[in-house]
Amino acid sequence: MSKKDYKETLNLPKTEFPMRGNLPKKEPEILKYWSEINIYKKLLDEHRCDDQFTLHDGPPYANGHIHIGHALNKILKDIVVKSKVLQGYRAPFVPGWDCHGLPIERAVFKELKKRKDEVDPLEVRKLCREYAERWVNTQREEFIRLGVFGDWENPYITMDPKYQADIVRELGKFYEKGLVYRAKKPVYWCPSCVTALAEAEIEYSDETSPSIYVAFKVGDSKEKLPENTYLVIWTTTPWTLPANVAIAANPELDYVVLRSSDKNYVVAESLLEDFKEKTGIDGEVVKKLKGEELEGITYKHPFIDRTGKVVLADYVAADTGTGLVHIAPGHGEEDYQVGLRYNLPILVPVDDYGRFTDEAPEWLRGMKIWNGNKVIIERLKESGHLLYSGKITHSYPHCWRCKGKVIFRATPQWFIAMDRGNPTLREVALSEIEKVKWIPEWGRIRIRNMVEQRPDWCISRQRIWGVPIVAFYCKNCGEVIYSKEIADRVADIFERESADAWYSKAPEELLPEGFTCPKCGGREFEKETDILDVWFDSGSSHAAVLERRPELSWPADLYLEGSDQHRGWFQASLLESCGTRGRAPYKSVLTHGFTLDEKGRKMSKSVGNVVSPLDVTKRYGAEILRLWVASENFTEDVRISDNILKKVSEVYKKIRNTLRFMIGNLKDFTPNRALPYDELSEIDKWALNRFYQLRNEIVENYNSYRFNRIFRKLYEYCSIELSSIYLDISKDTLYCEHPDSKKRRSSQTAIYTILYGLNTLIAPILSFTAEEVYRYIPGADKESVFLEEFPPACDDFDSEILDRWNRLIKVKGVVNKALERARKEGVISHSLEASVDVFAEGEIYELLKRYEKELPFIFITSQAIVRPISEAPEDAVSDEELKGVKVVARRAEGRRCERCWVYSTTVGEDNEYPDVCRRCAEVLRNLEK
Repeated sequence: MSKKDYKETLNLPKTEFPMRGNLPKKEPEILKYWSEINIYKKLLDEHRCDDQFTLHDGPPYANGHIHIGHALNKILKDIVVKSKVLQGYRAPFVPGWDCHGLPIERAVFKELKKRKDEVDPLEVRKLCREYAERWVNTQREEFIRLGVFGDWENPYITMDPKYQADIVRELGKFYEKGLVYRAKKPVYWCPSCVTALAEAEIEYSDETSPSIYVAFKVGDSKEKLPENTYLVIWTTTPWTLPANVAIAANPELDYVVLRSSDKNYVVAESLLEDFKEKTGIDGEVVKKLKGEELEGITYKHPFIDRTGKVVLADYVAADTGTGLVHIAPGHGEEDYQVGLRYNLPILVPVDDYGRFTDEAPEWLRGMKIWNGNKVIIERLKESGHLLYSGKITHSYPHCWRCKGKVIFRATPQWFIAMDRGNPTLREVALSEIEKVKWIPEWGRIRIRNMVEQRPDWCISRQRIWGVPIVAFYCKNCGEVIYSKEIADRVADIFERESADAWYSKAPEELLPEGFTCPKCGGREFEKETDILDVWFDSGSSHAAVLERRPELSWPADLYLEGSDQHRGWFQASLLESCGTRGRAPYKSVLTHGFTLDEKGRKMSKSVGNVVSPLDVTKRYGAEILRLWVASENFTEDVRISDNILKKVSEVYKKIRNTLRFMIGNLKDFTPNRALPYDELSEIDKWALNRFYQLRNEIVENYNSYRFNRIFRKLYEYCSIELSSIYLDISKDTLYCEHPDSKKRRSSQTAIYTILYGLNTLIAPILSFTAEEVYRYIPGADKESVFLEEFPPACDDFDSEILDRWNRLIKVKGVVNKALERARKEGVISHSLEASVDVFAEGEIYELLKRYEKELPFIFITSQAIVRPISEAPEDAVSDEELKGVKVVARRAEGRRCERCWVYSTTVGEDNEYPDVCRRCAEVLRNLEK
């Protein structure tokens, strides 16, 4: 028989499963298949009687293509949902979109090239709706391309009339509890976007601002201060000085009066030296007094005919400035609170666009406040009130949409009270935070701190595209009219006609028939023009989605979003639900970090480091993106780049090739030919026990959301335990034994069991590959791998076999080191050319002696001999981690078998098959029968 004939007798793997994934081409085919069989519906039907797990999707904004952060978020959710499905849960996933709000309205106004007061609200809303619909459809296809399962045909959309109606109903519940009020209070205001902003819509970045010391001349000092005395304040916002009505001192601080020439200056004692250094003013301290003694002293405004007074405030610090703070209640929350306590006027000489109004001095009117800084400083300098002028770089609030600087500005706004009632909304929310499982745990501390410190929730926005605040004003007496009954009536109209009805219908069509003003009996009303904060919109999703959709459950088992949502959706949902239902809308909250480039930098088009998920899927396939998501510790910020994706691709190839090898060696196998466990070879029993240990570890990590640990375990298992150990050892059995031999069937039984189970375990992460592999597994008869389940849990491991074979595998590691040395020295070029002497002592010696005949099979050498360690030569190879074992590798005895390549002294003894060993000659004879 020729060498070619010998090769043909080997049971080499033959499979149609391709070596290369060609994912960008293959994935769309699998997506089409999933769509054809309606995999999402099948999953719900398959588990309709099983326990429920609800992950509630936080709605991304319908504006632009998805970015890598979107991909990270949706893939994480998909891994969670699929891992629950494969554990037998009914896990519906209803994706959603946030469609109202400023960015969409800004885009429409940019096209219209008009201002808010120049447009028809209904026309703007129509264009906004069309804009949002376009991006919802685009993003939907982009999310589907990532292999994300969900009810894509029936998502929830905040601009849907039913959803809009539920928002208003939720507002009505707050009305009923007396938690909503309207007041003129300072709020974050964006002059560029022309609207109030929530804290969640504020970003902080460094800004260079003026830093000035201003002297305010004392009027009536109540005989506490000498003549010609000035109170010195420090400010970085000169534009707020026209609204100044008071100066605050800390009652507990020590202040001094510094005499310089004919003038006296009051500053905090601890800041005196800093004051002297900055201003160049020197002199002697003529008096000391406590801050509380300054209360009630009056002063003259430096450039307005106005008298102010000194008030007390505990928050005034003595670490920077002068220890005296200028108070403008219309431009700051703390100032506002001081103003309420002292009944100070609330002046706001700044309009919606950040320009000075007629309430400001004539020389400032119509000017942008940022330009006003320079003019005010110059005026103070000319009048002698400016003692110091410099620059300071500090963290300053900016609008998260337009990135422009925001201001504090007192305007009439709608608020939800945090501290009314018993218990208060704040108290309920803080109590519920303690009942929720936060992953990671620091999320609890973060959101608790935010809720503890947050002011009342400003829920009004001065825009068009959104859900109107359902409230009316009596034209006759100005009474503000709102109630749960009115909100519910309007909500029913919205559900039929959408929130556009607020703009198309007259007040009397929206109010109950015959409604009159409860205060004066008037019958003519005006509608509120403000819309609701979009965070109230999305924060109502637990009511509009979880409670309305029959396939979902309330509260959700899990919310999963970026860490910025502690101040955004997590908090809005918490407050909305606690205010209306008295408990949190979620049981657990999981957060992920932001996506950065390889160097840890924020992604920016200008820097050129943006990684687009669309580009990644075209080049590598969505599978590589999914594997990257699983590889990262997503609870922290994660990094991505082309180099990182290439490394992930190499890991993918290793996993894929391992699966391919197993498939190839099952070509002639069917499940009914599997052997029972008791009849398996020991190495196959070891492999199965190890797999079930791995199974338990992987499922545990799925349930604790440690996907990066799964990534590492899968990679190490496929590349080391399977490829480099078990499958490598099994090749001789698979290739060279008789196809129907019990030993080969044993190996195939183990490989089949491992492949079937391993494929389900990778499915939540490598969804496309698992679906593809499933088609090649013998006996896999369901329509999709996702209609299978994870292998059942196994805690009854064969510990004796695990212990024995784990020790044998460790010895194999030492043998490999000896073989590598022999290769480098030119003794051998392949392990089958070697014979190894293994020197051992104690229990390990007894174990090796017991398995001596099988050691060549385990070590993949031609011969192996076990000897006492006392016979080991000095240059024998050892390993620090395995004491009592040494190895020497040498050239094997005998000739090479042309069929199995093992060197044997039996080659040539069979006249019929002179070029093969005794084992192969016997196999060949049986094959010819």
